[in-house]
Amino acid sequence: MSDVLSGDGVVERLRAAGCVFAEEEAELLRAAAGGPAALDRMVERRSAGLPLEHVVGWAEFAGLRVEVDPGVFVPRRRTEFLIGHAVERARPGAVCVDLCCGSGAAGAVLLDRVEGAEVHASDIEPAAVRCARRNVESRGGRVHEGDLFAPLPPELRGRVEVLVANVPYVPTGDIGLLPPEARDHEPLVTLDGGPDGLDVLRRVAAEAPEWLAPGGGLLVETSERQAERAAEAVAGHGLEPRILRCEELYATVLLATRPG
Repeated sequence: MSDVLSGDGVVERLRAAGCVFAEEEAELLRAAAGGPAALDRMVERRSAGLPLEHVVGWAEFAGLRVEVDPGVFVPRRRTEFLIGHAVERARPGAVCVDLCCGSGAAGAVLLDRVEGAEVHASDIEPAAVRCARRNVESRGGRVHEGDLFAPLPPELRGRVEVLVANVPYVPTGDIGLLPPEARDHEPLVTLDGGPDGLDVLRRVAAEAPEWLAPGGGLLVETSERQAERAAEAVAGHGLEPRILRCEELYATVLLATRPG
């Protein structure tokens, strides 16, 4: 264990396991460990392929430290592009919903950045709900367990100004191509979007108009190759689509607005 406690020992083990940013990860692991034995266990778990965020228990997202439990979807940096547009659209006191919330990262940012926001989040995964409650309810929001809109308070219908839905959008046939960190350690329900990756988006688009306020916007992350079909899906339910892109984060977001 002695070489594990040195900077070189941790870095070498992480490099041997294929960690590209071994030096940076070593610093995070040493900071998170409560002692030599804990550090050794954390290095072992990371070397075995567990996502770094699951090992240390948190992820940095849009400037916030968001708690992330094992078995919960890890918020991606590219999703900061989506939440940035969501924050821009939300006026003070806006009613906001975070569907498929995972850790609750998007909801936490809305509460942190939008003065007086009323934020509700939902997820079908019990582990995600437990995690999101720590990130969202500690900031004044509410988290509900259930499938998409089903668990939301009915009085929100027609009042939601910002609807964030970070739905799964990986086509079923492409799941095996994902990095092992995602494929082996994140719930399949958070990744698999059906045969063409748009199954969950279509379900959200079908119900979104009755929940959105006039002029309210649905923001969904998608892929470049799916963007046009995603836009067609929301347009079929009376929403006005616009595709937003960020080359730096390799992010594509569909903004669908309910006509005012």
